[in-house]
Parts: sequence; structure tokens; C-alpha cells
Amino acid sequence: MHTDYLHPAVRGICELEIHGGMGDRPAQHAAPPEPALAERGATRTWSCTPVRAPIRRGCSAIHAVSGRQGGDTGPPLRLFGEDGPQTGAAAAANGETVFTVDQLARYLNVSTKTISRWRRQGLVGQRFVVDGRERVGFLKSSVDRFVAENRDRVCRGARFSQLTERERAGIVDRARRLARAGKWPAEVARCLAQETGRSIETIRYTLKRFDQENPHIAVFPHIYGPLELETKQKIFGQHHRGDSVEVLARRFHRTRACISRVLEEMRARWILDFPLDCVPNDEFAKIRSPEQERLILGPMPASDRPARTPRAPSGLPPYLKSLYEIPLLTPSQEVHLFRKMNYLKYKAAKLREQIDPRNPKRRLMNRIERYSREAVAVKNRIIRSNLRLVVSIAKRHVSETTPLFELISDGNISLIRAVDRFDYARGNKFSTYASWAIMKNYTRSLHDEHRHRDRFRTGLGELFGDTGDSRPDHIEQELAQKKRERQVESILDRLDERERTIVVQRFGLRRGQEPLTLKQVGANLGVTKERIRQLEARALDKLRQAAEEAKIDLPGPN
Repeated sequence: MHTDYLHPAVRGICELEIHGGMGDRPAQHAAPPEPALAERGATRTWSCTPVRAPIRRGCSAIHAVSGRQGGDTGPPLRLFGEDGPQTGAAAAANGETVFTVDQLARYLNVSTKTISRWRRQGLVGQRFVVDGRERVGFLKSSVDRFVAENRDRVCRGARFSQLTERERAGIVDRARRLARAGKWPAEVARCLAQETGRSIETIRYTLKRFDQENPHIAVFPHIYGPLELETKQKIFGQHHRGDSVEVLARRFHRTRACISRVLEEMRARWILDFPLDCVPNDEFAKIRSPEQERLILGPMPASDRPARTPRAPSGLPPYLKSLYEIPLLTPSQEVHLFRKMNYLKYKAAKLREQIDPRNPKRRLMNRIERYSREAVAVKNRIIRSNLRLVVSIAKRHVSETTPLFELISDGNISLIRAVDRFDYARGNKFSTYASWAIMKNYTRSLHDEHRHRDRFRTGLGELFGDTGDSRPDHIEQELAQKKRERQVESILDRLDERERTIVVQRFGLRRGQEPLTLKQVGANLGVTKERIRQLEARALDKLRQAAEEAKIDLPGPN
């Protein structure tokens, strides 16, 4: 039985009628279903044809299902006719001549490949059992009807002739000149098809075969064969920066369809790697109705506090003063935003499980990206409303060696992490949790900084006061170390949060932290060590590119 039915419902009807409903009469007395297939364009009833009841039922059901689903009834009806076994006796009883594929090709003076193509275009075949062997055959009445309806197509097929070596050489030479003039493969195929009178498929096949047999003098040396992952990443990156599909097709010598497939594949890869970790909540799995979902995803409730703009403390820079223009969140608004953000991530993660990397669906990926963008927007709203909390805590830790803006930058990172990890269902205020996270980070980072400075103090300096190390080599080392740390921090900003965490833990970039193994990092992040290895390799490639752009001298291999 055929496996290329487009509609599952049609395939089910065919299986039922062929294997279950056609046992009511012996096969040798069965009339072929071909007249019913031929009349599908003229009438929607099958009672006028000499077809037994199961085939009549099957044809009517196929027509109803295919029409309801917006599809053409021809292909499923053709497959249905071919799946019903007939016998040579039944054909002989009708006085019809039966052609095999080879016989029909000789009869119409075409190739067997042309016959296969015509079968997809409406030529109805049936399965006949001849000498105990099941074969596909064509009734002469079917052939005559197809020829009458497709006379021009049959005449073109009969006039078809194989390309001579001289014609092939001319096509290759002309294609090479067009390629040098800047034409891309699809344009070359269309142009040569018009000049030679051959089909576009013939031109494309001729050039493809020549390039495969002569790779050293190929017309389009890079168009055939699978693309490397690195090339696919370049295509995706350039399209993300604004290059159209047509421009990329010209640049990489590929068809627009190929470029579109690459973009969909790489988009699916990017979505599968996108961080969508949410704080789990049993409430999300219980949401069933649209009303419940609209309640969560609806607008934020209005504040019950009087509308007033808080006065910023004096002496603050303009950037810090602008933070006081953003109103604080009420407890109800805070719960709503955290619930909405985590539910959007939950929805996106559930949809991501349905992605098939080999055949990604654009509509599904659009929904995932929409949920992700909305979650990021809610997260940014929460962060902006709590930035002044970072400033108030940072001012308490300012010293001669730790300037305010450095503390604010460090505290903002702690705030972002706290937003991702806060569980609103426990009933605590976010400001309490965020303050604890920021102060804990300050305690750890300031302690590490003091311990680092103490390493460069001498015992003599402690006796005669806190004097700096006057030895030039130590000063140079300390300055160079600080410069390297700033450079590392600047290029680490090019990574996303998960990649940055992996690099920091793998190489022990934080003071007092020892490098961890792939297995240890994977255990911390909840993934396999092979996945950590892949993400680490990708992150290192990004860091190398960032270092080259920043003109940072990278140390050579040991």
C-alpha cells in the first residue's frame, strides 16, 4: 500500500476500504475503479459508474475529506485506485488492453521517468496480478483519456531527445560565462532553458552532473553538497543583521529555497539553546481555559498608592536621578508580574518541546519567540522598578578602593539573577530577597578584593604604616593583572548568562574559585557534560572574536 497519502484521514479510509471493506466480492469479478477516478472532475456522485460498493464508498469519502481539508481529490483517488489489487482475468473480461510501464513508454515514445511524472499529474494506474506477480498497469481507456486531456504535454514528451555531447558542452560554456557575469544558479538555469528550449530541470541536472564529475573546473563549485555548520551560522548571522534571502542566495551560490531551509534550521537551533528556565509552579499546569490564561497574561493591576514622584537624594548623577522617576511596585503588582513572566517562560518551554530540528514549523517558532519576548519585557519592567534598591545598598559599601558605579554595576548583575530565581508563591517581598542577594554578593566580592590586596603587602609595611609596595616589578604586575581583568570582563559581556557561567566556572575566573570539570559544571546547571563541552566551545569562539575586535593580545600556546 502507498505511504505518500497527504491526509491521514484519507489514508485511514483507504486502509479500511481496501483491507476491510473489499472482501464482499471476489477480485476477478471486480470492476476497476478508473472510470470513477476519471469522472471526479465532472460529477461528485459515483453511482453512475460500474464500481462495486466499497470502492464507491471509498471514492465518495476521499472526495469529501479532501475537499473539506482544502486539498485536490486527484492524488488520493489515484493512490486509492492503485492500492486496490486487480487481476488479469478482470481486465480481459472487460476487453481492455493493459500496458505495463515499459510498454506504455514505448507506445507513447517517452521515457519511463516521464510516465512516472505523468502518474503524479493524473495518469491513473492500477495494480494487476499477472502470472502470480503484482504489477502496475494502465488500461488503454485510461491512457486515451489522459492523452486527450494533455495532448500538448504528450506531444512535448514524444519530441524529447537526449542531449548530445555538443549540446552539453555548449550549455556548460554558456553557463560559465553567465556565472562570471554575476548570474546566480537559478537565473542561469532559466536563461539557458529559454535559449535552448529545454526544461529548467534538464539544465539544472546537466550543470549539477558536470560539476560533480569535474570539481576542479566546476561552474558553481560551492552550490552542491551539504553546507557546513559554520557556513549555516554565517548565513543566519548575516540574515539577522538585515541581509535578504535573495542577497544571501547570491553570496553563497545557493537557491532561495536552500537559504530559507538553512534559516529555519538555524532558527530552530537558536530557540532550542535559548534560556527559558522558569521558577516552577503547580498553578501553571492547572490552567485549562482561556479565561484563566487571560487573567495571568492581562495588564498589571493599578497601584493603590497615591500617584507621586519620589524626590531623588541630592548629589546624585543624572543617570541615578532618572531611576527615581520609575514608581515602585505594589505587592499585588509584583506578584502579577512575576507570575506572568514565569508563565510565559513555561508556555515557551512547553512549545519548544514540540520542535522537530529536522522539520521546524515556522508558526510554532513564532509563538515561542513571541512568548519569550513578552517574558523579557516583563523581566525588564521588574528590574527597572528595583534599580534604586541597588543604588541604596551600593552607597553603604563605597570606599576609596571601591567606587560607587563599580558597586552599582556588580549589584545590577545580582539583581538580574535574583529576578530569575525569585519564587513569588512563597509570599515574600522581592525587595527582601533581592537585598539579601546583593549584600551577599558584596560581602563575597569585597572580601576577595581585600584578600587580593593583602597579598602584595610586606611585613615591614605593617610595622611602619600602610605603605604601598614600591618595587616596580610588583606594581607592573598588579597593573597588568587589573588590566587583564578589565579586558576579560569586557569580552565576557558578549556572552549570555549561561555561557558566562560556564566559562567562569570552568576556568576559575572568580577569586578564590578553583576551576571545575565538565561534569561538575553540568551538575551545577542540570545538563550533561557533553552539552557543557558544546556550549564552552561556542563561548570560546565568541570570546576569540571579541578579543580580536577589541585588539586584545591573546597569549600563545604553552
